[in-house]
Amino acid sequence: MMISRRRLLRASAYSGMVLFSPFVLTSAATAAPRHYTGYVRGVAVGGYDPVAYFTLGKATKGSTAFSTKWDGVTWRFANARNLEKFVQTPHKYAPQYGGYCAYAVGTGTLAKGNPNNWKIVTGKLYLNITRDIQNTWERKQSHYIKQGDKNWPRVIK
Repeated sequence: MMISRRRLLRASAYSGMVLFSPFVLTSAATAAPRHYTGYVRGVAVGGYDPVAYFTLGKATKGSTAFSTKWDGVTWRFANARNLEKFVQTPHKYAPQYGGYCAYAVGTGTLAKGNPNNWKIVTGKLYLNITRDIQNTWERKQSHYIKQGDKNWPRVIK
C-alpha cells in the first residue's frame, strides 16, 4: 500500500512521532530556528513581503533593495512603504509561529511554511505547507490556532 505525503504528515502529527519526511524539520534532539527561512537561508518568509499580504491581499516577492534585519533574520519588502510599516510594527506583520506551518504547530509538530499558502485571521498572518494542509487547517482553524498558540514556541526547542 502506498502512503501519500499528506497522510504521512498527518499520521506523524497525530501520533506525535517525527518521521523521516521532507516536510518535518526537527526532532526532539534538534532545536529549530525561531523563524523558518525556507530555501533562502536567513531570509524570512522565503523572501516574500509580509506586509503585502495585508496591503495587497496576495503573496508578493520582496526585493533585496528593501530589506531589514529583525529578530535574527532578514526580511524583504516590495517597496519602501512596506519596509517602513514593518520597521514600525514588526509583530503586526510577521507570520505567526515564525512562518512555520500553522497546521503542524497546531498539532504539536514542525513543518515548513509556504508563502503561497496563507491566510490572515483576526489580523494575524498564518502560513501552511501545502494547499491540502491549508484546506484541512481552515476547516478547524480556530482549534488549530488555539492549539498552535499553546504549542508555540515549545515546538522549536
